[in-house]
Amino acid sequence: MKLLVANRGEIAVRVIRTAREMGIPTVAVYSTADVDSLAVDLADEAVCIGPPPANESYLVIRNVIGAAQITGCTAVHPGYGFLSENPEFARACAENGITFVGPSPDVMSRMGDKVDAKIAAQEAGLPVLPGSDGPVSSVDEARAAADAAGYPVLLKAAAGGGGRGMRRVESADDLATAFDVAQREALAAFSDGSLYVEKLLEGARHVEVQILADGLGGVLVCGDRECSIQRRHQKLVEEAPAPNLPDATRTAMHEACLRAAKTWNYTSAGTMEFLVDATGNFYFLELNARLQVEHPVTELVTGLDLVAEQLRVAQGEVLSLTGIAPVNGAAIECRINAEDPSRDFMPSAGPLNVFRLALGPGVRVDTYCREGGVVPPYYDSLVAKLCVWAPDRPHTVRRMARALGETEIQGVATTIGLLRDIAAERDFGAGTYTTSYLPEHVAVLPSLSRSAAQV
Repeated sequence: MKLLVANRGEIAVRVIRTAREMGIPTVAVYSTADVDSLAVDLADEAVCIGPPPANESYLVIRNVIGAAQITGCTAVHPGYGFLSENPEFARACAENGITFVGPSPDVMSRMGDKVDAKIAAQEAGLPVLPGSDGPVSSVDEARAAADAAGYPVLLKAAAGGGGRGMRRVESADDLATAFDVAQREALAAFSDGSLYVEKLLEGARHVEVQILADGLGGVLVCGDRECSIQRRHQKLVEEAPAPNLPDATRTAMHEACLRAAKTWNYTSAGTMEFLVDATGNFYFLELNARLQVEHPVTELVTGLDLVAEQLRVAQGEVLSLTGIAPVNGAAIECRINAEDPSRDFMPSAGPLNVFRLALGPGVRVDTYCREGGVVPPYYDSLVAKLCVWAPDRPHTVRRMARALGETEIQGVATTIGLLRDIAAERDFGAGTYTTSYLPEHVAVLPSLSRSAAQV
């Protein structure tokens, strides 16, 4: 195998490092904005695929395939974001004799459409939230589905994620305006304005389950993660395992994911996302047919290298372990983004005049940045993932606070101050929080503005 890494930033660095440990030669692709990136330095070869805008470089399938062809790559790892869940990219790889490190294009197509994914979940026996059975083509259809589900509801882009094309609707009076805004957002972000209606579960938790599958009948459930601390439906802090999750809920969720992955004949890594209510009932949201940003916390508590497992599966190997993976200790990931929480999480770009991240026992940092480097304005604002592990959650929270206290970045605004506030906050320390955490705690999180707290 010779591997092309079709991504940038910390995930490109992370994939290249595992490939090197496995003796697999790598090729990095880069835009002209990333010519001096760490991924380019670490890869065995590198190919420029276009100018800074992603739609002229990282999102251009023919450029990525061309880079693989001219360097003799036999496989492509897509990372996450960009082309990672694009079935046309996976098909283009297959048509050119290149192994796509991920699930099949057919599975990605079905799971990439949130309505089809909901139907697939029901077929596999997973519980789902009340809402429309498919896309709603008009305000009247949306109103009928919302009336049946009960307000409040969410209007959600069928083809999207990350909070784009999503609008909360409190009552029938608000639906028409929200429908128009969500449809325009969905069309702009995903070239597909299809929306569906879903019951909004108040005071819920966002819990997800990591799976691995070899496509030959072997499936491994790698534990669960808590992802409830979010802004605009995008995660800020994740941890494994989910704290204070009832044993019965955890067991039922893991077993349901095991059955569903087998039903779908899933291959490679994937994440099933759920909402969990106050009584422990869980409801399927979506399946992310790729590696997740927060995968390091799963690796820290299971001892698995998820990228290595993906690469082995892509080479036709079976999983060495199947069923439910044992979990040891607790891990937390803090997303250090180049954003200003006091200014509604406004993105920040520029030179990294100081870039010092924590070290020490139980600390892992995934980043593409280095002192003297630059955070470009063209891409996602994530600059580093600060991850900590300890034998139990209270120790992990203390280690998180210690590591954040040792972290210093100057030159761009970051979320470090907010993350320090969270580490010191009582409800987070107790592990008793929901997706409403930020708006409910704005008074005790000094780094956060009131407008930024709205999720």
